[in-house]
Amino acid sequence: MSAVDARALLHGQRIVPVYTPGSVDEALAVARALNAGGIGAIEVTLRTPVAMEAIAAIARDVPGMHVGAGTVLDIEQMQGAKDAGATFIVSPGSSRELLYAAVERRIAYLPGVATGSEVMAALAAGHRLLKVFPAEAINALELIAAWRGPFAQVSFCPTGGIDAVRARDYLRLPNVACLGGSWLTPSDALRAGDWPRIEALAREAAALATD
Repeated sequence: MSAVDARALLHGQRIVPVYTPGSVDEALAVARALNAGGIGAIEVTLRTPVAMEAIAAIARDVPGMHVGAGTVLDIEQMQGAKDAGATFIVSPGSSRELLYAAVERRIAYLPGVATGSEVMAALAAGHRLLKVFPAEAINALELIAAWRGPFAQVSFCPTGGIDAVRARDYLRLPNVACLGGSWLTPSDALRAGDWPRIEALAREAAALATD
């Protein structure tokens, strides 16, 4: 059994907003604003009690939006997210159990990596699109560029500390398929319910991805 191709699933989605939901209604408003701005994928982190419900609501009510579950740390969360309607799963790191559980459960998985050994373990399980985390803290721009030689068959999704300015540098790397960022859902905009601002940030990010 081979791993589900996360690269094919997220093809064309070069910016994946990372969002922690405060409520289901907020999550729906955010997903709709992002989608209206040209963003077709969102990573909803499992950091609040409403996260699974938010994933289910987005999957049900926002057509055209790929919804993923982030901060997945164990198999129970992975299965719960899939049952809720997530089409892809993201972890800050990886474990053998999660690498192979994703294959068995037929769900696209972006395991987190920060070392060559972790890349090799993910490759051995059949995964080809890997999250690099925490990107800015580990100087992932140079790391990913260096990995192009030994890991030519792998694409990366750097996440962690990236803003709109730094995103340009990452997107120029040929082995970066997409990147994750929380700058599209700033906390002050969420508190104010400023969905037009989030839509505007999405439009800017979507344009950035085509430069």
